[in-house]
Amino acid sequence: MKNKERRPLSKGRPDAGSSRPSRTAGPAKPAHRSEAPVRKEAPARKDAPARVQAKPQQQASQAAPVETRPLWPRSGDLPAERVPVILESSGAGDFHLIDTGRGLKLEQYGDYRIVRPEAQALWQPTLPDHVWEKASAVFTGDTDEDGMGRWRFPAEALGETWPLSLLGVDFLGRFTAFRHVGVFPEQIVHWEWMKARVEEAKAQGRTLKVLNLFGYTGVASLVAAAAGAEVTHVDASKKAIGWARENQAMSRLEKAPIRWICEDAMKFILREERRGNHYDIILTDPPKFGRGPNGEVWHLFDHLPLMLDVCRQLLSPNAVGLVLTAYSIRASFYSIHELMRETMRGAGGVVESGELVIREAGLDGKTRGRALSTSLFSRWVPA
Repeated sequence: MKNKERRPLSKGRPDAGSSRPSRTAGPAKPAHRSEAPVRKEAPARKDAPARVQAKPQQQASQAAPVETRPLWPRSGDLPAERVPVILESSGAGDFHLIDTGRGLKLEQYGDYRIVRPEAQALWQPTLPDHVWEKASAVFTGDTDEDGMGRWRFPAEALGETWPLSLLGVDFLGRFTAFRHVGVFPEQIVHWEWMKARVEEAKAQGRTLKVLNLFGYTGVASLVAAAAGAEVTHVDASKKAIGWARENQAMSRLEKAPIRWICEDAMKFILREERRGNHYDIILTDPPKFGRGPNGEVWHLFDHLPLMLDVCRQLLSPNAVGLVLTAYSIRASFYSIHELMRETMRGAGGVVESGELVIREAGLDGKTRGRALSTSLFSRWVPA
């Protein structure tokens, strides 16, 4: 699975409010992703948005005190289950996956064709080399998901940003030093599900409250707000929050009810738990490793159980769903599936888990090709 550079969480007491590991620290839609300069092959800048993740050993040496609380005991029956579930996207709006192979992927983002590393593309490309060679931008350098690299522009130097649109929301694509461009298109399936739930509720006179943890550049938050939700967006990176506000202006949603919170996710949700605040939909997309704005450290395997436990406490009595996406972890989807079921024990409903995949769509965006696995997910929904 891929490793999104996202942010860390902190933990709180049993009665504490919660906040997930924010995509704190790091460059911009991973735990913190960073922005790379886009002139020729200049080295990428280190002023990346919060998804930039420190290496585990660095995090340990610089870690700030972590707020925590015990896990609450759960009783009752486990929720029903649907496994495995494969949620597939073939693209949407200005994005589609053109081709994959030889450890690379060729994607269309608006006017640009981009080549990026893709370790899971073990096969050979379908399209000939001359198609790949016409890419607008190629990510080179450090191919490790946690490392920084740079962009090469075969034909001409490109600007740092360019306009994109997905699900009716306009936003900025940006060449970052961590290979990401400001959106994780495999998440479209979750966003479409959320958008439909928000619109259904709106039609019945109910405004849903959405909490987006590790919100990165805010595309999901803007999709929810445009559909009629009240949104709380949390990310530990000031850079990512700034990018999200730019996207809000581009989408002409300046008056939409969105709270932009720059804070460690765990600290935030623990405080919300203490305050007794609730949300109808919670999206959480934590990094494998991350760091908060004050040095808080997030380790997925250490902190995920508490994060989900707090998120359960934040769900409203008429909650619509809790969605978890996990990247770059050496685990089966069953590990997060069973964790989600234990977390939601006694709450009824259904836990559906599996993988998110993107289907190749060819040069025309319509030619069905191979499926590329991108991440694990687990989603609880009421019965």
